This record gives sequence, structure tokens and C-alpha cells, in this order.
Amino acid sequence: MTTELVINSRPHETRVALVENSLVTEYYLERVLEKGLAGNIYKGRVIRVLPGMQAAFVDIGLEKAAFIYVTDVYDNSVELIGFLDQDFHSKEDGPAGRRDDSEPPECNHLDTVPFRIEDLLHEGQDILVQISKEPLGTKGPRITSHISLPGRHLVMMPMVEHIGISRRIEDENERRRLKDILQRIKPRQVGLIARTACEEVEEEKIAAEMSFLTRLWQTIQKKSQASSAPHLIHQDLNITLRSVRDLFTKEVDRLIIDSREEYERILNFIDTFMPSLKYSVELYEDPEPIFDNYGIEMEVSRALAKKVWLKSGGYIVIENTEALVAIDVNTGRYVGKRNLEETILKTNLEAVKEIAYQLRLRNIGGLIVIDFIDLEKESNREKVFNALREALRKDRHKTNILRMSELGLIEMTRKRTRENINQYLCEPCFYCEGEGVLKSQTTICNEIFRDIEREAVDMSGNMITVTVHPAIADLLLDEKSQLVSEFQNRLNATITIKPDENLHLEEFEVDAV
Repeated sequence: MTTELVINSRPHETRVALVENSLVTEYYLERVLEKGLAGNIYKGRVIRVLPGMQAAFVDIGLEKAAFIYVTDVYDNSVELIGFLDQDFHSKEDGPAGRRDDSEPPECNHLDTVPFRIEDLLHEGQDILVQISKEPLGTKGPRITSHISLPGRHLVMMPMVEHIGISRRIEDENERRRLKDILQRIKPRQVGLIARTACEEVEEEKIAAEMSFLTRLWQTIQKKSQASSAPHLIHQDLNITLRSVRDLFTKEVDRLIIDSREEYERILNFIDTFMPSLKYSVELYEDPEPIFDNYGIEMEVSRALAKKVWLKSGGYIVIENTEALVAIDVNTGRYVGKRNLEETILKTNLEAVKEIAYQLRLRNIGGLIVIDFIDLEKESNREKVFNALREALRKDRHKTNILRMSELGLIEMTRKRTRENINQYLCEPCFYCEGEGVLKSQTTICNEIFRDIEREAVDMSGNMITVTVHPAIADLLLDEKSQLVSEFQNRLNATITIKPDENLHLEEFEVDAV
């Protein structure tokens, strides 16, 4: 199996795709004006305590107040440390979640918590927190006081006495070796987790990274003491280096990027943390856009559609609602060869693979209900359940699956830390009063730039006319005017923006004279 990490880096946005056997399995996007917040550390100020919800709102300097649950509040009391430590160590394999088991353990059993939010926080109190979930829709970010500092091989948790090994490391001898190393190098009252990339890494490298993370934590503490709330204390790496740190493992055959500046930055990062992978990094310099060359553009467009066809002729429909994501499986054009039960089973099993793939590609999280086609035999329902559980083993995000009900429903959850691809690339449609979605105007502008870039060789030195909807024309002539000028200089061409109110918002034409 060939696995590649493909990065398309431009001044206005960076896109990352993990491609396994020519299929895009994970997709990430970060725009200059919409940088991700997860992992950032802030000094915040409590603005409201909610005893009825055992939570609080904290001002961290963003547009919306952040939200913290009682079990995400760290305190120096022996009672709290003992309770959390007991809960953490009950999970033998360490915490699960974002960044390959790198997130500190969570306890969501509020009924068993031996302390109350009003005993830990009060209005006006300053608190050091880290964003654990991006703002979603109308909700502000979720934060935690259980700070975690992810490195290439380790995750350091300064607030918790804990040792964990990634569940993806399955060899028992290697797990014992890593546990012994962590016990030797770990400072007192600090937690460490060995990430998947830690497998077969010598102790000297692990210890060196431990020293780096310790110095980073000391810097964060000093900056926090010298700052007044609300204030950003520590910002996580940009999406390019985060992808290298979190996704570029030994299972990835190569990393390809189309920006020389980011390519050099990646090489410097790799020289420090993983020099053995240096020769697996390539600079893409072909005139064809990198995502077109690897067939990623087509997969991303497919990920925005509600209906996904299966090879047999069946299909699945993915619907996002406020409370959950509903996935419906249908036989469609597939009529089978023998009997109805066999036809339904084959369609369901084929749908399982596509559903697992779409969950990763679209980054669907939260509560998910899958409506499989009804099966008469209990043994066949068990086959579908086991197939889904097996298909989700590769998923880096934590999932929890319940067995199929007699109605053919499977309920599951998937950990959500950021918006899904549909929420990020699209905005509510003003044509249909919010019943559907359109690509955002920024997305359309970026598609226009890529279309111009795609035809760059033929267009060089020509007059280029871009015919667009008036709203897109306004954006190109105002906020995006600097980018248009850069394209003109790079292509040695004159670009004319022509508004046409008869065009749909997503429609545009790029013509060269």
C-alpha cells in the first residue's frame, strides 16, 4: 500500500491531503484569516460560573467566550489530583483522541466527580487553558486546564502524573521498552505519552525531545506570569508543520509539497526531529497544480455531495443535522443475483467501507446514526457490525460503536475537534433560505485562482477575462485585489474581472484572448 502526504501551500490557504492507495483519506485546510485554534494556550479570565451545568465561561480574547467543564479544571488539591489520576490510570493504553492518542485523558462522568465548579473557579479568576475543540457553528471553543504539549515522539502533560503508550504500538516488548524509558526520563508530577512515531526510536532522541518540551513548558509558565488576561501565551505550529509532526510517520512513503519556502521550512524541522525521513520529502515543481495531478480536487468535490454511489449500484446519503449526522444506505440500481437477504448483505458490507472512508475524509464527528438496509438474520447483522468496527480501526479519531438494532440502525460517536469539510468549505445558501449550502465566496475565488494557474502556460502574456457573479467580482476587486495583482505579475498578463448577474454564484468563466 502506497501512502503519500500531499501539501498544497499558497499565500492565502494551505491544504493537506493524506492519500492511501490513490484515495484521499484525510483532508485539512487552513486559511490565513481563519487559522486553527486547537492546541493554542491562553491566559484567560473567568467571566461566568454555571453551577447548574458544572461549567464556566472564560474570556480568552476571542470573539466568543470559551467553555470549560468541571472535569477540565485543574486544581492543586489532593482530592482532585487523586480522583483524576485514578481515572487516567484506569485506561491502560493511555488517552485517545486527536493527534494519535496525544490528548490528555478525559472524564465525562459528572455524577461521580467529588468536587464542584463553584469550588474551583470564581468570576474574575485568571486561569491558564488550552483549546481542545475549535469553535463549531454558534458555539465558542472548548478549553481545558489539562495542558498537553505534543512533540514528534512524545506528548508532555505538565498537570498530570501519568505514563501512556499509543494504542497503535501493538508489540508488547516495544510497549514495555518505551514504558521503561518514559519512567526513567520523566520528571516528577509530569505526564508523558509515547506517540506512534516513538516506536523503535532510541532513548537518546526521546530524552532530547523530553528536554525540549520541558524548556517549552518553562517558557510558557514565565510568559503566563508576565502577562495579564486575556492573552495568547503559546501558539501551536502552522498546519504544514503540524501535518509533518502528526501525519508524517514511517508508514508514509513520501511527502510532496509545491512551495519552496515551506519545503525548506519542513527540511529544517525534519533535521531537528526526524532526520531519517529527510529523503522522503519532495518539492513539486510541475506546472499542473499538485492537487489536480494526484486527483485530490475531484475527491474533495465528491466529499461535498450528499449522495455517494457505490460500485455495485447502491448508494449512501449523508445528511448533517443540528444534533447528529444521519447516513442512509440504499440498494439503488443493484438487484443482486440470488435472494433478497444476500443482496442486502452485500450492499451493507460495501456501504460499510465507504462510510468509514467518508467519515475520515469529511471529518464527521459527534453522534452518527447509520440506517442500514434491514437484515432478517442476526448473523448477518453481526457481520455488518464487525465489518464497520474493523473498517474504523485505521481512524485516528476515537470512535464508539453500538451493535445494530432490530431496525437496522447502528449508533456511533466519533471524536470531533474541528468543523467538518462541509462546514469549512461552504456557507448557508441565500438562494434557498438556508435549506441547502453553496461554496463560500472565498472558496470560489480560490477556485478561480487555481483555474487561472491551471491554464497558466497557455495564458502567459495574454489578456485574461474572468466572468463571475457580481458578488464574486466585488470580492476579487476589493479584498482579493492584491492576489489578482500578484497573478498578473507572475503570468505577465492583464486580468479583467467582468461581473454577470445572470451567473449563479458558483459559476465563473476564465477566457484568454
